[in-house]
Amino acid sequence: MRGPRPGRTPTLSGVEAVPDPVEQVRTWLGGHLRHFFTGRSTPGPAFGRPEGDDGLFGPGSVTWRVHADRSMLIGGLRALLLQTLHPLAMAGVAEHSDYRRDPGRRLHRTAAFVMVTTYGSTAEAEAAIEAVQRVHEQIRGVTPDGVPYRATDPALLAWVHATEVDSFARAYQRHGQGRLSSADLDCYVAEMAEVAERIGVLDAPRSWAALQGYLHDVRAELRVTPEARQGVCFLLAPPIPLAAKPAYGIVAAAAVALLPRFARRELWLPVPPLVEPVAVRPATAVLLGVVGWALGPPAARAAAAAS
Repeated sequence: MRGPRPGRTPTLSGVEAVPDPVEQVRTWLGGHLRHFFTGRSTPGPAFGRPEGDDGLFGPGSVTWRVHADRSMLIGGLRALLLQTLHPLAMAGVAEHSDYRRDPGRRLHRTAAFVMVTTYGSTAEAEAAIEAVQRVHEQIRGVTPDGVPYRATDPALLAWVHATEVDSFARAYQRHGQGRLSSADLDCYVAEMAEVAERIGVLDAPRSWAALQGYLHDVRAELRVTPEARQGVCFLLAPPIPLAAKPAYGIVAAAAVALLPRFARRELWLPVPPLVEPVAVRPATAVLLGVVGWALGPPAARAAAAAS
């Protein structure tokens, strides 16, 4: 007797079940997406929070809601683009990061840190923070202009933190599956300040207004350097497989459109009128819908919704 043909699954009735081609595409696409963003083709291990320990935030937090949304893809890239404007931060990246040789490594480490500090137990979050601090202690140098820098500088940590929080929130507001009220925005900034201060930021902003005030004041320290130009070019056109370029192009266009006007002007990234609402926003909605379909709903979103 012949066995079942490859790709067919025998059932109790003896009739071979035909594989669902749609499900096969979903599994294939989900695996590739996970590998691109996390370095793994399968879902990561579940975080083991002991009973009574919801980590640094918990299911009822705004942080859980925002960080479970697919708009984080756009917010993350927007934050990296904005960070290039700080000459000391960009000097550290250019001299100590291997992003040109291994473009996925920085993305994977950043995504892992955000996920662990958001959804992990208190012990897991603290371990991740300590690991980052150990890396930061090794990063120091002098810019081409002769200005010394170190990654443990609270001012540089504050810049990176502020760009991430602002970018994640703005991406969620424009492309997420919900909207944050003014109270939600204040709560999100205050929640994220807990991580910032644990990692070394002094007096992190704890309201949306305070965050915007910081971003306004720090503009005097920002400028475009050759390292910034190189970083932006790399972020907008990384060496990724040809098949991934159209989707990445949509994410990049959405991230650029979310940048403040002064940043787009300084980085030579113009967005013509009507392009964002007429082309970028609809394309982004379709793309994030496909991403959500391929990866399935995050368990964190369900937990946050049920709280």
